[in-house]
Amino acid sequence: MDIVDAVDVATVPAIGRAEAVPVATTENDRFTALLRALPADAWDRPTDCTRWTVRDVVAHVLGAAEGFVSPRELARQLRGTWAARPHGGMLAFVDALNEVQVRDRRDVPVAQLVERFATAGPRAARVRARLPGALRVIPVPFPQPIGRRDLAYGADRLYTRDIWMHRVDVGRAAGIAPTLTPEHDGRIVADIVAEWATTHDEPFDLVLGGPAGGRLRRGTATALHLDAVELVRLLSGRGVADGVLRHPFPL
Repeated sequence: MDIVDAVDVATVPAIGRAEAVPVATTENDRFTALLRALPADAWDRPTDCTRWTVRDVVAHVLGAAEGFVSPRELARQLRGTWAARPHGGMLAFVDALNEVQVRDRRDVPVAQLVERFATAGPRAARVRARLPGALRVIPVPFPQPIGRRDLAYGADRLYTRDIWMHRVDVGRAAGIAPTLTPEHDGRIVADIVAEWATTHDEPFDLVLGGPAGGRLRRGTATALHLDAVELVRLLSGRGVADGVLRHPFPL
Protein backbone atom coordinates (compact mmCIF):
# COMPACT_ATOMS: atom_id res chain seq x y z
CA MET A 1 0.00 0.00 0.00
CA ASP A 2 1.40 3.37 -0.98
CA ILE A 3 2.10 6.07 1.58
CA VAL A 4 -0.91 8.11 0.44
CA ASP A 5 -3.19 5.18 1.26
CA ALA A 6 -2.61 5.30 5.02
CA VAL A 7 -5.78 4.48 6.93
CA ASP A 8 -6.78 5.95 10.28
CA VAL A 9 -7.22 2.82 12.39
CA ALA A 10 -10.29 4.34 14.06
CA THR A 11 -12.13 4.08 10.74
CA VAL A 12 -11.59 0.32 10.35
CA PRO A 13 -14.95 -1.36 11.05
CA ALA A 14 -15.08 -4.44 13.25
CA ILE A 15 -15.92 -7.72 11.54
CA GLY A 16 -19.61 -8.21 12.25
CA ARG A 17 -22.07 -11.05 11.96
CA ALA A 18 -22.68 -10.89 8.21
CA GLU A 19 -19.03 -10.53 7.26
CA ALA A 20 -17.95 -13.18 9.78
CA VAL A 21 -19.60 -15.95 7.76
CA PRO A 22 -17.52 -15.67 4.55
CA VAL A 23 -14.38 -14.91 6.55
CA ALA A 24 -14.84 -18.09 8.61
CA THR A 25 -15.62 -20.13 5.49
CA THR A 26 -12.45 -19.02 3.74
CA GLU A 27 -10.33 -19.59 6.83
CA ASN A 28 -11.70 -23.09 7.40
CA ASP A 29 -11.01 -23.95 3.76
CA ARG A 30 -7.45 -22.66 3.92
CA PHE A 31 -6.69 -24.39 7.19
CA THR A 32 -8.01 -27.69 5.83
CA ALA A 33 -6.02 -27.32 2.61
CA LEU A 34 -2.85 -26.68 4.62
CA LEU A 35 -3.41 -29.77 6.76
CA ARG A 36 -3.89 -31.91 3.67
CA ALA A 37 -0.62 -30.58 2.26
CA LEU A 38 1.47 -31.39 5.34
CA PRO A 39 4.21 -33.98 4.83
CA ALA A 40 4.22 -36.89 7.26
CA ASP A 41 7.29 -35.64 9.10
CA ALA A 42 5.74 -32.21 9.82
CA TRP A 43 3.25 -33.36 12.41
CA ASP A 44 5.77 -33.81 15.21
CA ARG A 45 7.66 -30.58 14.57
CA PRO A 46 7.62 -27.89 17.29
CA THR A 47 5.64 -24.71 16.71
CA ASP A 48 5.73 -21.17 18.09
CA CYS A 49 3.15 -22.32 20.67
CA THR A 50 5.04 -23.33 23.78
CA ARG A 51 5.11 -27.13 24.30
CA TRP A 52 2.93 -27.76 21.24
CA THR A 53 3.82 -29.65 18.11
CA VAL A 54 1.93 -29.29 14.83
CA ARG A 55 -0.24 -32.23 15.89
CA ASP A 56 -1.04 -30.49 19.18
CA VAL A 57 -2.02 -27.26 17.45
CA VAL A 58 -4.34 -29.11 15.10
CA ALA A 59 -5.83 -31.09 18.00
CA HIS A 60 -6.60 -27.82 19.80
CA VAL A 61 -8.24 -26.25 16.73
CA LEU A 62 -10.26 -29.42 16.16
CA GLY A 63 -11.26 -29.60 19.83
CA ALA A 64 -12.54 -26.03 19.77
CA ALA A 65 -14.57 -26.74 16.64
CA GLU A 66 -16.06 -29.94 18.03
CA GLY A 67 -16.93 -28.09 21.23
CA PHE A 68 -18.96 -25.60 19.21
CA VAL A 69 -20.73 -28.36 17.30
CA SER A 70 -21.67 -30.52 20.29
CA PRO A 71 -22.93 -29.15 23.63
CA ARG A 72 -22.11 -32.54 25.17
CA GLU A 73 -18.51 -32.31 23.95
CA LEU A 74 -18.22 -28.74 25.22
CA ALA A 75 -19.53 -29.78 28.64
CA ARG A 76 -17.04 -32.65 28.74
CA GLN A 77 -14.16 -30.29 27.90
CA LEU A 78 -15.27 -27.83 30.59
CA ARG A 79 -15.49 -30.60 33.19
CA GLY A 80 -11.95 -31.64 32.35
CA THR A 81 -10.79 -28.05 32.58
CA TRP A 82 -12.34 -27.49 36.00
CA ALA A 83 -10.87 -30.79 37.20
CA ALA A 84 -7.42 -29.38 36.46
CA ARG A 85 -8.21 -26.53 38.93
CA PRO A 86 -6.51 -23.78 36.94
CA HIS A 87 -5.29 -20.80 38.97
CA GLY A 88 -4.40 -17.41 37.54
CA GLY A 89 -7.62 -16.00 36.14
CA MET A 90 -9.19 -16.36 32.71
CA LEU A 91 -5.92 -16.84 30.86
CA ALA A 92 -5.09 -19.86 33.03
CA PHE A 93 -8.58 -21.25 32.44
CA VAL A 94 -8.24 -20.88 28.66
CA ASP A 95 -4.81 -22.53 28.74
CA ALA A 96 -6.25 -25.44 30.72
CA LEU A 97 -9.15 -25.81 28.29
CA ASN A 98 -6.73 -25.84 25.37
CA GLU A 99 -4.67 -28.56 27.05
CA VAL A 100 -7.79 -30.70 27.54
CA GLN A 101 -8.54 -30.39 23.82
CA VAL A 102 -5.00 -31.45 22.96
CA ARG A 103 -4.76 -34.27 25.50
CA ASP A 104 -8.03 -35.88 24.46
CA ARG A 105 -6.97 -36.02 20.79
CA ARG A 106 -3.35 -36.95 21.26
CA ASP A 107 -3.81 -40.51 19.99
CA VAL A 108 -6.06 -39.67 17.03
CA PRO A 109 -4.36 -40.56 13.73
CA VAL A 110 -3.40 -37.48 11.74
CA ALA A 111 -5.63 -38.45 8.81
CA GLN A 112 -8.59 -38.48 11.19
CA LEU A 113 -7.60 -35.12 12.66
CA VAL A 114 -7.68 -33.63 9.18
CA GLU A 115 -10.99 -35.14 8.12
CA ARG A 116 -12.66 -34.43 11.45
CA PHE A 117 -11.73 -30.77 11.14
CA ALA A 118 -12.89 -30.69 7.53
CA THR A 119 -16.30 -31.71 8.89
CA ALA A 120 -16.39 -29.91 12.24
CA GLY A 121 -14.88 -26.60 11.09
CA PRO A 122 -17.71 -25.64 8.72
CA ARG A 123 -20.33 -27.01 11.12
CA ALA A 124 -18.93 -24.90 13.96
CA ALA A 125 -19.01 -21.83 11.71
CA ARG A 126 -22.68 -22.45 10.95
CA VAL A 127 -23.47 -22.84 14.67
CA ARG A 128 -21.75 -19.54 15.43
CA ALA A 129 -23.56 -17.78 12.59
CA ARG A 130 -26.94 -19.01 13.84
CA LEU A 131 -26.54 -18.07 17.48
CA PRO A 132 -29.80 -16.46 18.62
CA GLY A 133 -29.66 -12.82 19.64
CA ALA A 134 -30.36 -13.71 23.26
CA LEU A 135 -27.18 -15.82 23.35
CA ARG A 136 -25.05 -13.35 21.39
CA VAL A 137 -25.38 -10.72 24.12
CA ILE A 138 -24.33 -13.02 26.98
CA PRO A 139 -21.26 -11.45 28.66
CA VAL A 140 -18.12 -13.59 28.54
CA PRO A 141 -14.78 -12.89 30.26
CA PHE A 142 -11.80 -13.05 27.90
CA PRO A 143 -8.12 -12.79 28.86
CA GLN A 144 -6.73 -9.29 29.31
CA PRO A 145 -6.39 -6.87 27.66
CA ILE A 146 -9.59 -7.92 25.89
CA GLY A 147 -11.63 -8.28 29.06
CA ARG A 148 -15.37 -8.82 29.23
CA ARG A 149 -17.18 -8.95 25.87
CA ASP A 150 -20.35 -10.54 24.63
CA LEU A 151 -20.51 -14.01 23.11
CA ALA A 152 -20.97 -12.45 19.66
CA TYR A 153 -17.40 -11.15 19.86
CA GLY A 154 -16.05 -14.66 20.26
CA ALA A 155 -18.36 -16.09 17.61
CA ASP A 156 -17.77 -13.44 14.95
CA ARG A 157 -14.12 -12.53 15.46
CA LEU A 158 -12.08 -14.35 18.06
CA TYR A 159 -12.56 -17.96 16.96
CA THR A 160 -11.69 -17.32 13.31
CA ARG A 161 -8.65 -15.30 14.38
CA ASP A 162 -7.50 -18.29 16.41
CA ILE A 163 -7.66 -20.58 13.38
CA TRP A 164 -5.88 -17.96 11.26
CA MET A 165 -3.04 -17.57 13.77
CA HIS A 166 -2.65 -21.31 14.09
CA ARG A 167 -2.58 -21.66 10.32
CA VAL A 168 0.44 -19.38 10.44
CA ASP A 169 1.94 -21.48 13.26
CA VAL A 170 1.48 -24.73 11.35
CA GLY A 171 2.79 -23.30 8.09
CA ARG A 172 5.92 -21.92 9.76
CA ALA A 173 6.66 -25.22 11.47
CA ALA A 174 6.15 -27.18 8.26
CA GLY A 175 8.03 -24.73 6.04
CA ILE A 176 4.92 -24.06 3.95
CA ALA A 177 4.10 -20.45 3.11
CA PRO A 178 0.49 -19.67 3.99
CA THR A 179 -1.99 -18.64 1.33
CA LEU A 180 -2.53 -14.92 1.88
CA THR A 181 -4.78 -12.42 0.11
CA PRO A 182 -5.63 -8.78 0.83
CA GLU A 183 -9.35 -9.49 0.85
CA HIS A 184 -9.20 -12.20 3.49
CA ASP A 185 -5.95 -12.03 5.44
CA GLY A 186 -5.60 -8.28 5.06
CA ARG A 187 -9.08 -7.87 6.52
CA ILE A 188 -8.25 -10.08 9.50
CA VAL A 189 -5.00 -8.22 10.16
CA ALA A 190 -6.74 -4.83 9.95
CA ASP A 191 -9.44 -6.03 12.36
CA ILE A 192 -6.80 -7.22 14.82
CA VAL A 193 -4.80 -3.99 14.62
CA ALA A 194 -7.93 -1.86 15.04
CA GLU A 195 -8.87 -3.72 18.20
CA TRP A 196 -5.29 -3.78 19.49
CA ALA A 197 -5.30 0.03 19.15
CA THR A 198 -8.14 0.22 21.69
CA THR A 199 -5.94 -1.42 24.36
CA HIS A 200 -3.42 1.45 24.58
CA ASP A 201 -3.11 5.17 23.82
CA GLU A 202 0.18 5.41 21.94
CA PRO A 203 0.33 6.78 18.40
CA PHE A 204 1.66 4.49 15.69
CA ASP A 205 2.23 4.32 11.95
CA LEU A 206 2.42 0.72 10.76
CA VAL A 207 3.54 0.13 7.18
CA LEU A 208 2.77 -3.55 6.74
CA GLY A 209 4.23 -5.58 3.92
CA GLY A 210 3.03 -8.73 2.20
CA PRO A 211 -0.34 -9.70 0.73
CA ALA A 212 -2.04 -9.05 4.09
CA GLY A 213 -0.39 -5.66 4.46
CA GLY A 214 -1.43 -2.05 4.32
CA ARG A 215 -0.76 1.13 6.24
CA LEU A 216 -2.60 1.73 9.50
CA ARG A 217 -1.92 4.59 11.84
CA ARG A 218 -3.10 6.68 14.73
CA GLY A 219 -1.78 10.15 15.41
CA THR A 220 1.75 11.09 14.44
CA ALA A 221 4.57 8.59 14.79
CA THR A 222 7.66 7.39 12.97
CA ALA A 223 6.72 4.83 10.36
CA LEU A 224 7.42 1.24 11.40
CA HIS A 225 7.93 -1.13 8.48
CA LEU A 226 7.39 -4.86 8.92
CA ASP A 227 5.51 -7.78 7.43
CA ALA A 228 1.80 -7.91 8.32
CA VAL A 229 1.87 -11.51 9.56
CA GLU A 230 5.03 -10.85 11.55
CA LEU A 231 3.28 -7.93 13.24
CA VAL A 232 0.50 -10.17 14.49
CA ARG A 233 3.02 -12.79 15.61
CA LEU A 234 4.79 -10.17 17.71
CA LEU A 235 1.61 -8.76 19.22
CA SER A 236 0.54 -12.28 20.16
CA GLY A 237 3.78 -13.04 21.99
CA ARG A 238 5.37 -15.15 19.26
CA GLY A 239 8.60 -13.17 19.33
CA VAL A 240 10.23 -10.29 21.17
CA ALA A 241 8.45 -6.96 20.68
CA ASP A 242 9.45 -3.49 21.75
CA GLY A 243 8.32 0.08 21.25
CA VAL A 244 4.62 0.43 20.60
CA LEU A 245 4.46 -3.28 19.77
CA ARG A 246 5.20 -4.12 23.39
CA HIS A 247 1.46 -3.82 24.07
CA PRO A 248 0.30 -7.45 23.86
CA PHE A 249 -2.73 -8.81 22.10
CA PRO A 250 -3.31 -12.52 22.85
CA LEU A 251 -4.13 -14.89 20.01
